[in-house]
Amino acid sequence: MLASALLPAVRANAQTQPPISARHVASLSCTAMAARVDATDGSGPLLLRSYDAPAGRGAPADPPLHAAAFTYDNALAVIALLACHKPLQAARIGEALRMAAMHGTRLRDAYLAGPVRGAQPQSNGWWDARRGYWVKAADRYSGAYQDGSSCGNVAWTALALLALYDARGEVRWRDAAVRLAQWVVAHASDQRGAGGFNGGIESYLLHPRPALWKSTEHNIDLAALFDWLAHINAPGGEWRAQAARARHFVDAQWDAASGHFWMGTAADGVTSLRAPSALDVQLWAQLLPQAPKPWRRAIHWVEQANAVRGGFAFTDARDGMWTEGTAQAALVYRQAGAATEADPLFDTIARQVSPGGFLYASREPRIRAVYAWYRHQPCLAATAWAVLAAFNRNPYAGAS
Repeated sequence: MLASALLPAVRANAQTQPPISARHVASLSCTAMAARVDATDGSGPLLLRSYDAPAGRGAPADPPLHAAAFTYDNALAVIALLACHKPLQAARIGEALRMAAMHGTRLRDAYLAGPVRGAQPQSNGWWDARRGYWVKAADRYSGAYQDGSSCGNVAWTALALLALYDARGEVRWRDAAVRLAQWVVAHASDQRGAGGFNGGIESYLLHPRPALWKSTEHNIDLAALFDWLAHINAPGGEWRAQAARARHFVDAQWDAASGHFWMGTAADGVTSLRAPSALDVQLWAQLLPQAPKPWRRAIHWVEQANAVRGGFAFTDARDGMWTEGTAQAALVYRQAGAATEADPLFDTIARQVSPGGFLYASREPRIRAVYAWYRHQPCLAATAWAVLAAFNRNPYAGAS
């Protein structure tokens, strides 16, 4: 792979013609996501199910995933559908996210997939016929994450809303993004150590509590969000100052000696987590506007630490090819104008298309690395990232 010293500066409007495999993936993925939206009658708001069954079609049998619509996945789908030139389908998902942002006390990490009936999406759950009652996913440890409010997921939802504002010019999208950003400032601002923002809210068995750890990835997302709000002169906050706070934390997690980022901190808010080496942290930092030149060394780091046959693994455990992360790498290379590095990755990605159109989350049956319980199971997030890579769309920046 390309040595980091040769990588040109990341540029938001870099244009290179993708290979046939990328265009093939984009066509199939755009069609699959749009068809899922169109399959719901009417034109009202809805959220897409995040996973299909491992066989490639239909809902997973696992109750917490059977109808789970993760906010991160749906936010990515909004941005990807805009890149697909499917604004009506993007707006239907975006409206569901906007309703969740405007009418709930906080944005949840997951909701019930399908059409939204009422003022906001419902919590994910299922009917337990044997016990005779409705079970919320968050009532079980297996679904406890879904009731949390991760700052990274809040940021991605706001970025999707800003992408709709950028595409359609309607202030309702901007105002919902502002409300989410204000929630982060009010509930996750952290003065410990290098400052920045903590993880948000985690909820186990419907008992919410502050997530005192801090994530480099989350702060990258928040820096992008606050930068975007500042760029459009959005009301409601000192967005440049908030962007600087998030950037300062990210800067503090940069290890110049090795040329990569630590994952974040432990619950004390100070002690850096030096293992594992997470792929997305290194890649997403490259997409930030005006990313410092030394950060490009992180590309060389992941080429050494995370590379597997045909793509990249989630961590340096390298126990399987992570489709989503491989697509992220393809996008970073394309944004840098390094098509010769990106093109072979699309060949790998193209082989992950499932019978239902979504891409498998991993090539191997299961990835067991810490923080990475991905399976050979069709995944909305992986599908959306493949589209972003194929269309060379930086989700941290507007298209116009």
